[in-house]
Amino acid sequence: MLRKTFAILLSGMLLMTAFGFQHVLAQTGNDTQAAAKMRSRVEKIGVGPRARVEVKLRDNSELKGYISAADQDSFTVLDNNTGATRTVSYADASGVKKLGGGSKNWIILGAAVVGAVVSWIIVKPVLCDGGAQTRGPC
Repeated sequence: MLRKTFAILLSGMLLMTAFGFQHVLAQTGNDTQAAAKMRSRVEKIGVGPRARVEVKLRDNSELKGYISAADQDSFTVLDNNTGATRTVSYADASGVKKLGGGSKNWIILGAAVVGAVVSWIIVKPVLCDGGAQTRGPC
């Protein structure tokens, strides 16, 4: 009787250990993939004062500043206002968003507006033929 109970307990513990260990391995694999994705985002943004970012951490806190250094396991964010630096592990970051970059968008918008105005100035006299036509943009 004692042997049978011991065998059942031992086989139950082995099964629980095997299934629990697979769950831990799967979770570790997901964390590794998330850290690799975060590392690639940081590498894409770059390092230096032009690499302004907003970092959201897993504890729901946020950091704003620029990436002053990036290593294999972590990166450092320097806050422009306070001058404080904070080293963040890739596994601790849940999101990295690049800030700024709005000047490029404004240049494109301005070029589109200038192109539309110049086109209107050139095309309208051709279409209207000195006011003789009454259709179209005249």
